[in-house]
Parts: sequence; C-alpha cells; structure tokens
Amino acid sequence: MRIKVKNMVCERCKGVLKNEFRHSGIEVVQIDLGEVEFKDSAIGQIERIREILTKNGFELIEDVNQTYIVDIKKHLINALENRSDQNLSEYLAKKLNRDYSALSKMFSAKEGLTIEKYFILLKMEKVKEEVQMGTKTFSEIAYDLNYKSSSHLAKQFKSVTGMSMSDYKKVQEWNRRPLDQIV
Repeated sequence: MRIKVKNMVCERCKGVLKNEFRHSGIEVVQIDLGEVEFKDSAIGQIERIREILTKNGFELIEDVNQTYIVDIKKHLINALENRSDQNLSEYLAKKLNRDYSALSKMFSAKEGLTIEKYFILLKMEKVKEEVQMGTKTFSEIAYDLNYKSSSHLAKQFKSVTGMSMSDYKKVQEWNRRPLDQIV
C-alpha cells in the first residue's frame, strides 16, 4: 500500500515518520519525500496512519490533483538539491509524465502562485541557508543555484525578501521558512 503525504519535504520529516510508524508497529517498506509505502499488513490501519500523520504536522492526501501538487513540490525540491540545470517545465513534464501547461494550471489554482514563483521562493530559502552558513561567497551561491550572474540573484533576493543579501548577512535575523510552509 502506497500513500501520498502533504508537508513531507525533508530527510527529517522522513525520519520522524519512520520512527512513529515503527513505534506503532506499522511496517514500512520505503519512505520518500511526499510518499510512504507500507507492507500489505498496514491496509487495515489507515485510520492509525492518518492519526500519526496529523499528530506530526502531515496530512494524508486522497485528492488526485493534490497528489500532483505534492509530486511537483517534491521534484522541485529534488531539482534544487541536485542543482539541476534542466528547463523546469521540461523537467516536471518528464518526471510526472503530464503536459506542463496542465500541471501549471493545476498548481496555480491549488496553491495561488505559479510553479516558477514557488521555485524562486524555494531558491530564496536555499540562499538564506547558504548565507547563514557563511561558507560560500554570493557568487558561489549564484553559480550553485544556476543563476547567470550574482547580480541577477542579488536582484531577485532583494525583490523577494526586501533586503540585500549583504544586509541579510549583517542583520543575522535568520527568518527562514521551512520548505513545507512556503505558500
């Protein structure tokens, strides 16, 4: 049995659920971002699974369109983490085996912003993380995130956050949002 899970966006999320299910005696085959596969013995335990998810800030997804939204977010996070320089629309269409325009319309209707704007918000949170860690220059961060120049990244960062990357670094008010709270 395989389920889709909303708000599951990082390795920590996977670890929390793995421990919770193990503690409850629910056997897990595999956990990936946004989805969990259980052994067949879990079929009769869907209410307990829903309870564990809710208790930990997650949500069982049963709507088909919402499943696509979770998959889109999962693939965008993976693209960001893996520094994919592939065209975003081609990448998502290929990964989800659906027409990008249909995915884009569905995402915008459900989330209230475009896939591209959502991806920019993800990148800005990654920039904040990198600036906070202080191990890379602004140019290195821009290169890692596939920006054509550090000035393009700087403009976008200021547009989204209202402050320059230098000011963000100086102020040290680390107002980062968890990835599951973007949108």
